[in-house]
Amino acid sequence: MDAAVPWDLRGLLERVEAAAPVDAVTVVAAELSAAVAAREVSFLIADFSGHSLVRLGTVVPGRAATRSAGTESADTVALAGSRHGEVLRTQRAAVDPVAGGHRVLVPVTDRGDALGVLELVLATEPDAAVLGAVAAAGHALAYVLIANRRHTDLFEWGQRTTPFSLAAEIQRRLLPASFTCEAGQFTVSGWLEPAATVGGDTFDWSLDRHSLQVSITDAVGHDVAAALLATLLVGSLRNERRRGVDLAAQTRAANDAVAEHAAPGQFVTGQLLHVDLTTGAAVLVNAGHPAPLRLRDGVVTELEPAIDLPFGVAPGRDFRLQEFELLPGDRLVFLTDGMQERDAAAVDVVAALAASAADHPRQVVHALGAAVVAASGAQLADDATVVCLDWYGGRLRPRTSDGGASAEHASA
Repeated sequence: MDAAVPWDLRGLLERVEAAAPVDAVTVVAAELSAAVAAREVSFLIADFSGHSLVRLGTVVPGRAATRSAGTESADTVALAGSRHGEVLRTQRAAVDPVAGGHRVLVPVTDRGDALGVLELVLATEPDAAVLGAVAAAGHALAYVLIANRRHTDLFEWGQRTTPFSLAAEIQRRLLPASFTCEAGQFTVSGWLEPAATVGGDTFDWSLDRHSLQVSITDAVGHDVAAALLATLLVGSLRNERRRGVDLAAQTRAANDAVAEHAAPGQFVTGQLLHVDLTTGAAVLVNAGHPAPLRLRDGVVTELEPAIDLPFGVAPGRDFRLQEFELLPGDRLVFLTDGMQERDAAAVDVVAALAASAADHPRQVVHALGAAVVAASGAQLADDATVVCLDWYGGRLRPRTSDGGASAEHASA
């Protein structure tokens, strides 16, 4: 970093470690304030709805906190049409004149997972060195947040702009810790719009040295029963995956687990994708689930895998491992039936996907989810879940990033 901007990263990390987890962001804000002479510093975390940012712990003059709990406060800022939303979407810093100075907004992102926005007010317009320091602080803050949210519910509280039911709490624990992952060969993003009575949808992924595995599942039923059934399937899949067994063994064990432990008549549909990052070979398991879509060269087609029975219907059986062609530039979208049922069916997913080629997968899944919610009048009859995978192909390689977001595949 430019020597003109004082920034002691090692000292910062030591002070963060010395502070309580709930004060980690405050420590970063204080350090940054001293380094660049900021009048105001605040962090806005992305909420679980995908429609807002939540300013934690700092009340901007002239604005009242929208929520409070004890000594904690939160102020909600809408993403749609806002400068904050533009920064989160484009992953580019913004500098705007305000009364008595300039406001600086930088993204807080890790591996493409847009966690929020860091906001500062400076007395003068920042030069390249100062703006670089602020952007670096935003990136560092992403790591601070990820490390410290394991120890406190503060950040989770901030992200919950609407209360969770017990079923939603269980469902939330089944989703990956990050809703976006960028790598040299791919980007994957997922989004779940829960129904008023949680419908048992989940998505998951895992990356190792030589492969990527992605899943999307839908447990029959609603509320706690569906969430517990989903827990049984996802827990089994993760357990087998972490034991190091292949996709055939994972799906066989998960099927037997649901059949053995779930009540009669309960089952889970799902798809599992395995991609060999060395060869690019792709294998799909389809357990009674809606077919995935592929965008290739501007044309959307529905893949037509053979359909096996859902998980839990017939114990002691194997699932077909179906190879299919995956070419550089392909975009795959996996859906649950909540994206296609009742009022949600009014959304032309194929047309929306065809028009999405220039968008980051993170924006694709958010836009599709928002469209289904709008078509349903914000009253979904079933969970609506979507996972988008962009495949760039080529050899195993590191990604090129800028401040936590891919420099090659950033959204315009």
